[in-house]
Amino acid sequence: MMFSEKCLRQAAVFAGGILFGTAGLKILASSDAKKCYIGCLAAGLRAKDSVMTTASAIQENAEDILEEAKEVNRKRAEKEVFEDESEEDADEETDEV
Repeated sequence: MMFSEKCLRQAAVFAGGILFGTAGLKILASSDAKKCYIGCLAAGLRAKDSVMTTASAIQENAEDILEEAKEVNRKRAEKEVFEDESEEDADEETDEV
C-alpha cells in the first residue's frame, strides 16, 4: 500500500513535533535553563520593587500638592470674603454720608 505525499509529510511533521517537544522539555528542564529562569524572575521582582517605590513617591508628592492647592483655595476664599465685607462696609459708609 502506497502512502500519498501529503500523508508522509503530515507523519514527518508529527514525528518532528514529538522530537522537538521532547528535546524542548529536556532543554527547559536543564539546570542552566533553571538558572536563567531564576535570574529573569529575580530581575522582574527587582523591577517591580523599583516601580512600586517610584509609584509610592509619586503618590505622596501628589497628596502634598493636593493639600497645598486646597490651602491656597481656602486662603483665597477667605480673602474674597474679607474683600466683599470691606466693600459692603464702604458702601454703607457712603450711603450714610
